[in-house]
Amino acid sequence: MKKGTVFNVFTLALGTACAATAQTAPDRTILPIPEPKIPPCTVLDVRNATPPPRFEVKAPDGAPNVIIVLIDDLGFAGTGTYGGPISTPTFDRLAAQGLIYNNFHTTAVSSPTRAALKSGRNHHVNNMGAIIETGTAFPGNTGQIPQNVTPLTEMLRLNGYSTAAFGKWHETAAWEASVSGPFDRWPTRQGFDKFYGFLGGETDHWAPSIYDGVSPVKIPEDPSYHFLTDMTDQSVAWVRYQKALTPDKPFFIYYAPGAVHAPHHVPQVWIDRWKGKFDQGWDRLREEILARQIKAGIVPQGTQLAPKPAAIPDWNSLSADEKRLFTRQFEVFAAFLEMTDHEVGRLLKAVEETGQLDNTLVVLVYGDNGTSAEGGRNGMFSEMTYFNSVQEKVEDMLKHVDKWGSHETYPHMAAGWAVALDTPYQWTKQVASDHGGTKVGTAIYWPKGIKSKGELRTQFHHVIDVAPTILEAAGLPEPKVVNGVEQRPMDGVSMMYSFDDAKAKDRRTTQYFEMFGNRAIYHDGWFARTIHRAPWEQKPRSSVADSAWELYDTRTDFSLINDLSARHPKKLAELKALFLVEAERNNALPIDDRVFERVNAELVGRPDLMAGRTSITLGEGMTGMTENVMLNIKNKSKTITAEVEIPEGKVANGTLIVQGGRFGGWSLYVKDGVPAYDYNFLGLESTTVAGKAKLQPGKATIRFEFAYDGGGLGKGGMATLYVNDQKVEEGRIERTQPMIFSADETADVGIDLATPVVASIGSGSRSRFTGKIHKVTVEVKPEPKQTAK
Repeated sequence: MKKGTVFNVFTLALGTACAATAQTAPDRTILPIPEPKIPPCTVLDVRNATPPPRFEVKAPDGAPNVIIVLIDDLGFAGTGTYGGPISTPTFDRLAAQGLIYNNFHTTAVSSPTRAALKSGRNHHVNNMGAIIETGTAFPGNTGQIPQNVTPLTEMLRLNGYSTAAFGKWHETAAWEASVSGPFDRWPTRQGFDKFYGFLGGETDHWAPSIYDGVSPVKIPEDPSYHFLTDMTDQSVAWVRYQKALTPDKPFFIYYAPGAVHAPHHVPQVWIDRWKGKFDQGWDRLREEILARQIKAGIVPQGTQLAPKPAAIPDWNSLSADEKRLFTRQFEVFAAFLEMTDHEVGRLLKAVEETGQLDNTLVVLVYGDNGTSAEGGRNGMFSEMTYFNSVQEKVEDMLKHVDKWGSHETYPHMAAGWAVALDTPYQWTKQVASDHGGTKVGTAIYWPKGIKSKGELRTQFHHVIDVAPTILEAAGLPEPKVVNGVEQRPMDGVSMMYSFDDAKAKDRRTTQYFEMFGNRAIYHDGWFARTIHRAPWEQKPRSSVADSAWELYDTRTDFSLINDLSARHPKKLAELKALFLVEAERNNALPIDDRVFERVNAELVGRPDLMAGRTSITLGEGMTGMTENVMLNIKNKSKTITAEVEIPEGKVANGTLIVQGGRFGGWSLYVKDGVPAYDYNFLGLESTTVAGKAKLQPGKATIRFEFAYDGGGLGKGGMATLYVNDQKVEEGRIERTQPMIFSADETADVGIDLATPVVASIGSGSRSRFTGKIHKVTVEVKPEPKQTAK
């Protein structure tokens, strides 16, 4: 009997399949979806066993591919569909076959809009109260996206999507953007399988600093190279790979060019197309745009132009030289936008060639904020002048007018053009309290999911509504837990209710806005706001407590020209109170209206890798160090010591250490065997302190000392160059850059990457030092204390 029992058990083991728990629909509210439990197998011979079903996370059946296109610094009137003067055939074609939204808003600047767009939460909830370079110690403004605000991309990836980002990122905390990480807030840890682009707020499109994942990319030394074309080539190749290898797996692409943010870099062939097209000037252009908007029904009949800001001159008051320069600036901008729209078209063409465009949801957000007026009254040959509070003169910029947009410039345009492209509104980028700063041209295209074609939607929406829209379109719930962290619910609402119902009641009835003290509240058609500071103003107009508020009824006043605050003081008080409620709920308090001061990490309590340090020692080959992770040498005395070795029979040449590039920076280098130091002030003027004798073969110590004058920011000082402790030259550097050298150029040892600080040394392989660098030490001293007289 006992033997029989054993035999029966044994035969059972021989003939029974390996068991598996019954499969049920996965719970997608907790991500990642856990693998099912599979009990141990009791079958001896694999020939008699049946494997359990393979666990694989797949997107819901029929889930669409998704593409978000986010253009940089383009306002409401930026596209042809929205009445603009610049050709945007890709946007216009998809808008005609999809839907356009004339009441769609952003946050008014870059990082906040990007984080809000991808997370579905308000920007302060993302700790993105402003751009990452101005983060502070206060919650809501730290620049570090919290773990309980997982982006849409991670949700899609964990639900079976392939994900990729191309272009501009601008969401990694400033001090985390180094080879030391942490990499948690780099794109490939924020839900993207693939990232190809730049981390900061802008880049030189002719010589960008870009990454593939977390690895720096060496840019081809090709004078025709342009990043916009490169990033599109990369995105097209990625689409083709995905659909060749896994055609049934949906993808998500975040396509975010650095265009049309400054610098406005574009090949000459595109610029030539726009010559003479804007000679009428920005005042007439605004009138022409508004007429087209009214005719197309983009704005209501009877809409009037808001008055220009007082700082924007009338076009007819300008000199002939000013008109020549300013029209050239806008011709280059127009070319940049047209090229960008063309590149968007190339990506969509690649999707079309896969046969899957009909089930691809394309969200075209042509502007992460209003058009930028940061070029000020006259525009800029070098945008770095703006960040260093230097006003360029028209006569100086005219010297470069024929090269505007080329690699020899880093340009921005006059603010009058920005106001024109934000028609019919008064204000621009940065002004979160005006629709000119927040409202942008938006279209949604999805042939399989939207029956309506070429129709206008007037419902109030915000970038936080994009993520929940995509989740609903994909048939996915908003997750409650992601990677073990309980999530803060999305602030956004899906826009799908409006896809086939133009008259659907608004589901977003309240939205706060705040950026650098400019703040507003929208509620049930009413809009209360305060203009606290214009983009070109160095200081706020008042204290935060004393800001002057205005009141508008957007249902009857599309362009915000009829202030009703005196007629409806109770409504204004009600909305001001509501603003404070929303600000508190979203971590927008305390209001921080500092701008340039916030660039300095020490002043605002932002982490700094170099905090408390007065020196750093670097080795040959250490490159790609941005200003946010490098010792700050500005506004103080410094010593740079390079220990080198010159080979026998060679004349040394090349870079020892460099920071910045063609439009601002400094370099310690050797030219034809002679050591030298150059200070390049904003690309406008350069000072050289050079020795006279060539370095001899063998070891040498080259030391440069700069004794800062003190007495404030951006002052000059005495520069002295030593070789083996012997003074070889000295001279004065009359002025220095107080705030920033570059948005994306780096500090490099042994080579000058991207653009050159010293033209005669060059950049790339041409600038590589021909000797050996044992080490380079950079030391700083605080500004000398001023003695009483």
